[in-house]
Amino acid sequence: MNFSIESAVEILRQTPYTLSRMLDGLSEAWTHEGGSRENWSPYDVVGHLIHGEETDWIARAEMILAQGENRTFEPYDRLAQFERSKGKSLDELLTEFAHLRSANLEKLVRWQLTDEQLDLTATHPALGEVTLRQILSTWV
Repeated sequence: MNFSIESAVEILRQTPYTLSRMLDGLSEAWTHEGGSRENWSPYDVVGHLIHGEETDWIARAEMILAQGENRTFEPYDRLAQFERSKGKSLDELLTEFAHLRSANLEKLVRWQLTDEQLDLTATHPALGEVTLRQILSTWV
């Protein structure tokens, strides 16, 4: 399947609902226990998704679209959720994720990106030159 904004939004819009349905009513034994930097719990995964919504996909897309002088991405902190989520309940994290995802999808749709914009590039710290299309397609 070729990447399209419409198809991406279709699935990305469902992710918060799907996670909530999967995790709703489960005890902390299922959602929190066993989580570590090497073996993430569902709680850790939701925290990671929040961090991505805040600092990865849309932030990087904005950098590419701005076409500023420096288009090199900062390395992504894949473990930021362990500090950032402390003291929050899973329900709080799920609500936060739903709000962030909704706002990011609204922004993405508002941009009405053209094929030319999707082909704009930046430098990824591990992958080298990447296009906006590549950044957005890994979000799905």
